[in-house]
Amino acid sequence: MRRREKGFTLIEILVVATIIAMVATIAIPSLRRSKLSANEAASIGALRTLSTAQENFHSTSGFNTYADMADLVGTAPPYIDDALAAGKTPGYIVAVIDSTPESWAALAVPNLYGSTGNRSFYIDQSGVIRFTADGSVPTNADPPVTN
Repeated sequence: MRRREKGFTLIEILVVATIIAMVATIAIPSLRRSKLSANEAASIGALRTLSTAQENFHSTSGFNTYADMADLVGTAPPYIDDALAAGKTPGYIVAVIDSTPESWAALAVPNLYGSTGNRSFYIDQSGVIRFTADGSVPTNADPPVTN
């Protein structure tokens, strides 16, 4: 008598592989969109942190001026952490682009437009975060973020 072998047939393996491929085809675009949304939310949060740090520096430093990134991290205690001072947020580069006694402005732009983020963000001493979605550099004339 012949003994029955245990295992999977080629047809069973192909059916399972096809099902896994179909589920991945459905799930991967959603995961990519959620990663972009998370990167954008992190950059907006970083700009809000910068805004708070700038206002605190302006009112407590004794210089009655706004600061660049080095000044915000170079005080004791620092107004921002080292990662933000280095301009690092997930998928974005954040930088103070203008700092005078009367005003300041900062940008958050994607590391790779369309891959790590679809929008660029701008904030200034008004505290309003503005954005562009076409890859251009945002200014204080662009529409505000509503959330």
